[in-house]
Amino acid sequence: MTLARLLHERGEKVVVLEAEPVIGGLCRSRQENGFTFDTGGSHIIFSKDTEVLGFMRRMIAGNEQRNDRNTKIFYMGKHVKYPFENGLYELPPDDRFACINGFINTLIAVETGKIRPPKNFREWIYYTFGPGIAECYMVPYNEKIWKYPTEKMSLHWVNGRIPRPPVEDIIKSAIGIETEGYTHQAVFSYPLDGGIEALVAAIARPVLPFIRTGFRVTSLKKIGSLWEISNGTETVTTDRVICTIPIQHLLPCLEKVPAKVTKACNSLVYNSLICVNIGIRGTIPPVSWMYIPDRNLGKTNRLSFPSSFSRHTAPDGCSAILAEITHQPGDEISTMTDAEATEEVIGMLEKMQICTRNQVVFTSVQRQPFAYVVYDLAYQKNIATVREFCASKEIPLVGRFAQFEYLNMDACIRSVIDFVARYPRE
Repeated sequence: MTLARLLHERGEKVVVLEAEPVIGGLCRSRQENGFTFDTGGSHIIFSKDTEVLGFMRRMIAGNEQRNDRNTKIFYMGKHVKYPFENGLYELPPDDRFACINGFINTLIAVETGKIRPPKNFREWIYYTFGPGIAECYMVPYNEKIWKYPTEKMSLHWVNGRIPRPPVEDIIKSAIGIETEGYTHQAVFSYPLDGGIEALVAAIARPVLPFIRTGFRVTSLKKIGSLWEISNGTETVTTDRVICTIPIQHLLPCLEKVPAKVTKACNSLVYNSLICVNIGIRGTIPPVSWMYIPDRNLGKTNRLSFPSSFSRHTAPDGCSAILAEITHQPGDEISTMTDAEATEEVIGMLEKMQICTRNQVVFTSVQRQPFAYVVYDLAYQKNIATVREFCASKEIPLVGRFAQFEYLNMDACIRSVIDFVARYPRE
């Protein structure tokens, strides 16, 4: 939607072919029984990028609620401050010692060259945080969300996304002096009405006449200087195309794709997502969202509380809870029925003493086949093969699953701004 809007604003004629009945992708929202839930996991509006943050906030001007972040990690029955290294003072004494001792010893070993540079994500976690923080939180949580062994994941993507905590913050945190991590999230925005889809709708408003919903592309051919795009029953002709759909859907639409390109594409790893939405009667802890590294509590890796984002996401006297369960396509978790996933989440909420099943007044389940890009060790080689092929066919790739990059909302918008700046005018 941002891509279409920016091209339209500079005078280009655009048409958006949307496979689903409604726009929004992972940023759609569902409103039912007075509750509002984002269908691709809860999203919030924040960014280090002031230009992008300003753009998003302008889009929801007059429909914005700003919130102070209050994020927790559920660790051994406690609500530990997030990020984990900023909440060490809340840990049991033995764990607190293991974390600070491991961090400092590792830092010394790194600076004196006694530890070799990491070669995978697991090694990077130990290299950056030490064994205490790694084993108490970082490894269990990351393996729970990615559903992939951390030693088989690349480390190229962590730069800037997971910062090394300053040693003084670790020491302060261990003795109980308040510290803050990820300060760019400290204050975040959310649409007052409409869920995160309200942001998408506002971005799309100028280009709504040029959007075709329910048009699932099945073939893409270049005939002379023009492209023919078909859904099997209808063909749209254009002079240029830009792909924002998953590359796993793009390649089958093309003719004569080399076997090595298909193999590289099929080897790319990604997670799907099950969102279990729970509406309850009563209040919830004053928490924005919560990470759950403990496997014994079930498959949920993150809880968010949309009624903490906007006071309009739940009816009066009620609260909203969204549980996210990632999984690999076709794995055991993917076979869970909606009823089974809902029952597991309600049972977990009871164990965590967040609510009881008697308080539950609404449930629903949403599934997203494409949710997270997983950076395995072969990622860089495989994505390069796919991108080189698409470039040779003059098909630019823009967006999380077209570029096949783990881009947050703000990074998607930044990638579009940069793309449009260098994209030739008509």
